[in-house]
Amino acid sequence: MKKDLFSTFIGLGLCLFFSLLCHGQSQNEKTQDDLLKERLSIQYKTKVLNFNLKEFDALFFEFFTKKEDPNILLSKEEFYTYTVQIALFSDRLKALYPDKKAIAEENKKKWMSERYEDYLQSKPNKK
Repeated sequence: MKKDLFSTFIGLGLCLFFSLLCHGQSQNEKTQDDLLKERLSIQYKTKVLNFNLKEFDALFFEFFTKKEDPNILLSKEEFYTYTVQIALFSDRLKALYPDKKAIAEENKKKWMSERYEDYLQSKPNKK
């Protein structure tokens, strides 16, 4: 009786271990979009951290103007170039305004989670 209980317990433990192992591996896979965002982050980090507020405002306005224009369709790289730069500017804001660190972190996460597919769906279909 104890042997059956012990082997059942070991079997369940192994099943749990392997299911957690498999689940953990699937979460670590990066999409092509994630890899593009990482590359752009490395490429633009120094530039964006040196932005002043006027330069950031110009970038932000340019992005929204292009994003909302029904005649302009940004490429995936253009879209992520804007969103990554906007996200990276949050690091500069954290350094300038330490009391606003939580807000800056939240904004960075928001901008880094922007998806190109969502942008495409928001564009009217061209016929």
